[in-house]
Amino acid sequence: MPIMGREQWKKVLVGSAGNMVEWFDWFVYASFATYFAGSFFPSGNPTAQLMNTAGIFAVGFFMRPVGGWLLGRVGDRKGRKAALTLTVTLMSASAILIAIAPTYAVAGYGGAVVLLIARLLQGLSVGGEYAASATYLTEASTPEKRGFASSFQYVSMTAGQIVGLGLQILLQRTMSDDALHSWGWRIPFIIGALGAAIIFYLRRNMLETDVYEESADADATVGGDDKGTLKALWAHKREAALVIALTMGGTVAYYTYTTYLTKYLSNSAGLSKETATLVSFAALVIFACLQPVAGALSDRIGRRPLLITFAIGSTFLTVPIMTLLQHAGSFWPALGLSLLALVIVTGYTSINACVKAELFPTGIRALGVALPYAIANALFGGTAEYVALWFKEAGIESGFYWYVAGCAAVSLIVYLTMRETRDIDLNKVKPTDAGETANKRTKQVA
Repeated sequence: MPIMGREQWKKVLVGSAGNMVEWFDWFVYASFATYFAGSFFPSGNPTAQLMNTAGIFAVGFFMRPVGGWLLGRVGDRKGRKAALTLTVTLMSASAILIAIAPTYAVAGYGGAVVLLIARLLQGLSVGGEYAASATYLTEASTPEKRGFASSFQYVSMTAGQIVGLGLQILLQRTMSDDALHSWGWRIPFIIGALGAAIIFYLRRNMLETDVYEESADADATVGGDDKGTLKALWAHKREAALVIALTMGGTVAYYTYTTYLTKYLSNSAGLSKETATLVSFAALVIFACLQPVAGALSDRIGRRPLLITFAIGSTFLTVPIMTLLQHAGSFWPALGLSLLALVIVTGYTSINACVKAELFPTGIRALGVALPYAIANALFGGTAEYVALWFKEAGIESGFYWYVAGCAAVSLIVYLTMRETRDIDLNKVKPTDAGETANKRTKQVA
């Protein structure tokens, strides 16, 4: 593994810890939805209740472009530290709202309205968190270790989900099913709010990146007054479009095999909720450990080979993996298939943060990553679970498998034609730099 200095590790660990709490709060909504779906909507079809909560989950994603624009602007104009502190404040507020939201029996659809407001706040928060942390982790490392350092974004994201699933397993084993459905589902949101308060303190004292502090020298490529503006982003519209395209397949696959997997195993494959949760937990632990390994590999061989490997695997193996998962029947077959899927997804998750950050100059990097990525997630990531449940409700669940494979195929075309970004100088990046770097490397190999 690459060796980083103490200050670099401090920046990576503090940034990752905050990211973990952010994504814990974001993902526990999805993982505990099977328990609180009936609390906010009239009793009836369980799948319909899940679709309602999944719809609110998707609405949170549609706020992410707003959060990406607002907090990306803050990150570029006020600093990565300022943006990261604001995101965790918003997330803490949203967790508190969910924890105290009244049920349908108490306030009718009033509880669902509170749930919706909380998800809107979460969407704002995560819309800025992704780009701020991706930019921070990428800038906090030396050029030859950017892939390794930025891989901790998905380590921390996955760790947040692992903690959430671990808490779910603990509650499942210590509380009755009735208690979990009645009030136990509120516990993770209370814990998330407390965790966010701790991270707020840590982020108030975190160090800014050297690259951002030196950004006055990079302002020549953006202009001091245009930092973090849509005008500046428009000058890099090709890179912004590239972020959307390369995110499409990765985000659908990621949310399919993480947030939706537990529901799929219990609602479609017939596993108990407890077994489905344990499968997801075990698979995600191994998945998190793979991220730095793949990130370090990208520092040696480049970003494109990993992205291409992911896209090929996801395009051609999604349908057989999902079909076999539906008939897995028990813990070990389900775990093996889940791990195979997540190993494939690692080719995207381990490096997508640094690839996107490497496309933009310092003065527009946070917004350049945030807004296009948030748009792609709103269109594809946030709707993945809802699309899956729609296909199931329509009686053609296998259609969702082909949808995931099709999204990966589109991204494969992008990966095959995009430029390599590994050797970009973050202080001097321009729209043509990555292409020039790729051409130089090609000539050297020839």
